[in-house]
Amino acid sequence: MAMPSVGQKAPEFTLPVSREQNVSLKDYEGKKNVVLAFYPLDFTGG
Repeated sequence: MAMPSVGQKAPEFTLPVSREQNVSLKDYEGKKNVVLAFYPLDFTGG
């Protein structure tokens, strides 16, 4: 999968937030702005 460009719509995905619940990007479509932040090696001591 190619990385989206700035301003391009992100691909749909779903992530677990607890054992009983998932959250999906589409849950926020048209309702809120979403910021995705990734921190490689965060909290790993590397």
